Amino acid sequence: MATKTIASATVRAVKKRVLATRAALVLTPSAVNKVKEIMSKEEAKGYIGLKVGVRQRGCNGLSYTLDYAKTKDKLDEEVKQDGVTIIIDKKAQLTLLGTEMDFVEDKLSAEFVFNNPNIKGTCGCGESFSI
Repeated sequence: MATKTIASATVRAVKKRVLATRAALVLTPSAVNKVKEIMSKEEAKGYIGLKVGVRQRGCNGLSYTLDYAKTKDKLDEEVKQDGVTIIIDKKAQLTLLGTEMDFVEDKLSAEFVFNNPNIKGTCGCGESFSI
């Protein structure tokens, strides 16, 4: 089944930190608001939330994908926070553990940013990473 990519994402390596929650992914208030905005659009009707995945891409190996999710597969993880649902693809779960998902907007760009303590390296543009 083909999925529709709905947003770009940048990855940032951050120092190891301990999260107060056991969630695989924590969203900032800015990310929650952007997900709510995306899910309120007409084209999002019939979807249960957004799905985060990984794919082989870029000069450092992996990059995150963000798509609409119709269902949660058996081995996918579901994160519910502040009224939004994020489905984490089974292939992305280990790469996301302890990650903070943010939405950053400035004069030149607007994108989701994954602040990930598990990353060993990123490419210069921040699109791909290695674990």
